[in-house]
Amino acid sequence: MADADTARSLTGRWALVTGAAKRIGAAIAAKLHAAGANVAIHYFNSAEPAQALAETLNRTRPDSALAVGADLRNRAALETLVDTVTAHAGRLDVLVNNASSFYPTPLAAVTERQWQDLIDSNLKAPLFLSQAALPQLAAANGVIVNIVDVHSQRPLRDHPVYGAAKAGLAMLTRSLAKDLGPDIRVNGVSPGAILWPETGLEENVRNSIVRQIPLRRPGEPDDIAAAVLFLVRDAPYVTGQIIAVDGGRSIGW
Repeated sequence: MADADTARSLTGRWALVTGAAKRIGAAIAAKLHAAGANVAIHYFNSAEPAQALAETLNRTRPDSALAVGADLRNRAALETLVDTVTAHAGRLDVLVNNASSFYPTPLAAVTERQWQDLIDSNLKAPLFLSQAALPQLAAANGVIVNIVDVHSQRPLRDHPVYGAAKAGLAMLTRSLAKDLGPDIRVNGVSPGAILWPETGLEENVRNSIVRQIPLRRPGEPDDIAAAVLFLVRDAPYVTGQIIAVDGGRSIGW
């Protein structure tokens, strides 16, 4: 039992969490850190909250958190991001692809720029960041966790590009699990109604969504973080799976 517990320990291991300055990403970074991992907190436009989170975590355990900025839509930046983390940490054990663009793109008005942005952030970046991290993750028998979305399976009105990108990410998760085993496990977490969008969702729409959830409430960022921790630490024989954390909404949609 002691050997199994040691094998599952995150002490001394490094996790890179993208989009980790705020919201769900910050909860994931904090949860992994509380479990013993050191964390690289990626940000794009949110330098101040990323640095603040790193400082908070470092006060808990010195030299255990690093904030690092990158535009994940730029492929060259992905390699630089991994190089920066590994130069600081000397290793990389866990990659959590959480960063995501999300906004409506009604068909009559959708633009090529919107297509490129949503595909790049939700699908291209996880693919090429996984590629950039491949040598380090393979050496560590590491783990990739992709944050997908329940709308990868059930379309959200006026979000055809976002939905297609997340559906692609779901297939990428399964494909990488098949291709990268036994050295690397790859899984996904699909959030449901966890945090409402910061703008653009009317109260009546929110209420309608809650009525579709068997647990009759939205979730919390920590619900997603707990699922990520399970897949990273407590599920050594699980790969290629996508766990819906949605209060049961997807079973009766």
